[in-house]
Amino acid sequence: MNSSYYQNKINQLEKEIAELEKKIAAESKTEADKSSRIITIQRSITKYTSASTASMRMRQIETLNKDIVKAQQKRADLQKKQADKRTQRAKYAIDLQREIERENKKSVLEQKRIQDLYEQKVEALTKSLNDALMAKQSSVNLYNQTDDSEYDVFISHASEDKTPFVEELVKALQDKDVKVWYDSLSIAWGDSLRKQIDDGLKKSRFGIVVLSENYIKKGWTQYELDGLFDIEMTKGKTILPIWHNITKQQVMDFSPTLAGRKALTSATMTAEEIADTFVELIKSYDNDKTNH
Repeated sequence: MNSSYYQNKINQLEKEIAELEKKIAAESKTEADKSSRIITIQRSITKYTSASTASMRMRQIETLNKDIVKAQQKRADLQKKQADKRTQRAKYAIDLQREIERENKKSVLEQKRIQDLYEQKVEALTKSLNDALMAKQSSVNLYNQTDDSEYDVFISHASEDKTPFVEELVKALQDKDVKVWYDSLSIAWGDSLRKQIDDGLKKSRFGIVVLSENYIKKGWTQYELDGLFDIEMTKGKTILPIWHNITKQQVMDFSPTLAGRKALTSATMTAEEIADTFVELIKSYDNDKTNH
């Protein structure tokens, strides 16, 4: 049972009590009317009234008295029913109050349960964010660079772009004595791909990112790019973008951060020219470090 059930019962009983009240009033009126008629009839009987008329009027009074008794009995029955219903109403009122208290207590408990769940979710979310920050910090620590880098540049590219562009670029860089981390050269048969990439990123001074339609679709390239961004967080300028067979809008859709950087493009520069530009960058970088 709920509070609505008890309230409905009370409402129904109050309606029935009101109906009984009307019936009791009607019986009281009947009694009063018949008593008034008896008085009128009694006054009509005088010493001049004939015996037969007096006898008839006495029978009328007797009938009216019987009607009065019936009305009194009926009123008493109605009053008893009314009293019973009032008793029932009082009982339901107590039950209603108890049910309201029970529902209020249940509501408080439910609100507490919801609050506890909310706090648990907040705690879980906070823990998740903290774990993510710790993982991010671990990643930053993984790529913490020293000046004793083993490679001058890490080449991040899609395998579909190896021939001819990436391989031409690697050869041009090597011809200029640039130490290049390039997967075809640096990963041996049976090596862990992830471990070798992590190691290459950690030991490289710069990262050339060959952005192409193939590149932005790859999972491994995204992993490498994330690593290069982590290096920049502790070291500074690291990522050197090259646009290869890709539009500015495609780069913007892939990474607004990269789209905002000055980039070289294979559409207007040869691999040899890009290699020369990189060598000049290294010289300028080393001179700045020496001067400071």
